[in-house]
Amino acid sequence: MTVEPAWIDYNGHLNMAYYNVLFDRAIDEAAIDLGLGPAYLAEAQASFYTAEAHIRYLHEIHAQDEVFCLTRLIGADEKRLHWWQELWRHGDHTLSATSEQIALHVDMAAKRVTPFPGHILERIVLWRTSDALLPQPDGAGRRVSLKRQ
Repeated sequence: MTVEPAWIDYNGHLNMAYYNVLFDRAIDEAAIDLGLGPAYLAEAQASFYTAEAHIRYLHEIHAQDEVFCLTRLIGADEKRLHWWQELWRHGDHTLSATSEQIALHVDMAAKRVTPFPGHILERIVLWRTSDALLPQPDGAGRRVSLKRQ
């Protein structure tokens, strides 16, 4: 993805809101891989909502920087997904930000959290099993605090 000039704030770097845009675009791709994209919404009348997110801003990103996002599924159950994302600058492979999120599977008609259907849960288990082979991401599970963690 390329950082758009309109996303730059008066400090000369990527505005914090647009980190969410970049992470969200990558989550959309991951959702499609899991079978939870727009077609799933139309067919099942269900989707997923982000319930919580924690972003760490590690290194500045500037206009026209090329970035890429790595997305991992570090936890899941029958109703929730625990995502971990890393945003990297492409040119120098600098880790610029991380995002940790909890997403809920939602029945759109009832507006209630509901279990994933079996065929989606199978994909989630496969992805989670693969990601479980990797070490726990540095910073996962952190909380916002003035104390050093």
